[in-house]
Amino acid sequence: MHTDFLIIGGGIIGLGVARALKARNPAASITLIDKEPDVARHASGRNSGVLHAGFYYTADSLKAKFCRDGNRAMHAYCAEHKLRLNPCQKLVVAREPEEVEGLRELKRRGDVNGVPVELIDEQQAVSIEPNMRTCGVALLSPTTASVDPVEICKHMRDGLAASGVRMLMSHPYRARLSGNKVLAGEETIEAGMIINCAGLYASRIARDFGFAKNYTILPFKGVYLKYTGTDKPLRTLLYCVPDMKKPFLGVHFAITVDGHVKIGPTAIPAFWRENYGGLSGFSVSEAAEVLRWQAELFATNAFGFRDLAFEEMRKYSKAYLIKHAFRLAKNLDAEKFNQWSTPGIRAQLLDTRTRSLVQDFVVEGDDKSIHVLNANSPAFTSSQPFTEWVVSTRL
Repeated sequence: MHTDFLIIGGGIIGLGVARALKARNPAASITLIDKEPDVARHASGRNSGVLHAGFYYTADSLKAKFCRDGNRAMHAYCAEHKLRLNPCQKLVVAREPEEVEGLRELKRRGDVNGVPVELIDEQQAVSIEPNMRTCGVALLSPTTASVDPVEICKHMRDGLAASGVRMLMSHPYRARLSGNKVLAGEETIEAGMIINCAGLYASRIARDFGFAKNYTILPFKGVYLKYTGTDKPLRTLLYCVPDMKKPFLGVHFAITVDGHVKIGPTAIPAFWRENYGGLSGFSVSEAAEVLRWQAELFATNAFGFRDLAFEEMRKYSKAYLIKHAFRLAKNLDAEKFNQWSTPGIRAQLLDTRTRSLVQDFVVEGDDKSIHVLNANSPAFTSSQPFTEWVVSTRL
C-alpha cells in the first residue's frame, strides 16, 4: 500500500493532524493507523474532559498560545456540530493565605496570554459556587468548560472517513522496514510523509527514525474518585493553586459534561506504558526501561521525584484523596465519593540529559517524518491549533 501521508495514532492529535492535512491537501491520500479497534482508546478518551482556558502556562510556551486558541476552537466545533458542552466555568481557590499570591500570578499569566480571567472576592465566588472554600479571593475562569472527549473523537473519525481518509484500526505499528516503509499489523505501507502521533509510544517509534535521542516517556497513572449520589453538589470546577514547577494541576473537583462530580486526578508513577490495572498491557522490556529510569530518579530525587512518588502513592487511599479535595469545598457527603473512574495514563516526556520533566509540547522531524513527542495536558484542548501548526510549519 502507498499513501502520501501516514499518521500513526488515533487519538485527538492524530485525528487533528488528519483534519489539517485534508484541509490543506484535499487531493492527497491520507492513511491513519492505530493498534486499537477504534479511536481514543487511551489518553484522548480517558482524560478529564475539561477544556482548559490557558492561564497556567508561561507566555513563551506553545501550550499558552495553543490552549487559548484551542479552547475557542473546541467551543466552536461543539456548537457547529451540536456536540455536548457543559459551560461550568472554573474557580481556582486559595487553601491558605500564602496561596493568594499564586492566584495573582495565574491572573498575570492569563492577562499576558490573552485569556479572560478575573480575581473575585469570596462573596462573589460563593455566588458562583455556594460550596466552595477560599481565603478571601478566588480566580474565575469563565471559558473553562467540560466536554465528552470520546464523543468528539468519534465525530472527527466519522468526518475523516467520509472525506476519504483511510482509517486502519487494529493495525499496530510494528517496525520501520526501510526508508518510509513500515509494517502496520500485517500490512506493509509506504508513505511520502509519516507523522507519528502515537502518544505513549511516540518516543519509541521516533527512535526507529533517528529522533527522540534525548527523551523517553515516563508514564503516570491518573484516576478520579466519582461521586455516586443522585444529586449534583457542585456546578463549577474547583481547582487549587498548583505547584507551577511541575506539570500537574493538583487534586481538584472536576465536573463532567453531564454534571457528575469527581475528585482527582492522581499522578502515580506507572511501571509500564499501559499499566491501567493488574497486568493489563504488561511488557517486560517496557517495565525494565521505565523502572530503570524511576530507580535513578528516585535515588537522586531529581525534580522531586521521590517526594512526588510517596505523595501520589498515598492517594490510593480514598480517605486521603477526599481529605485533600475537601480543602476546596464544603457541605459535601464524603461517603458518596466511593467509586474509582477508568484510569488513564499520562505520557510525560523526560529529558534524559537534564533528568527533568518536559513542560511544553515537543515536535522533532525532517522532510520524511514528523514526531509529536510531548503532547500531554492540555493537548486535548489545544489539539486544533496545535495540529494545524504542525502541518503548516513542519510539512
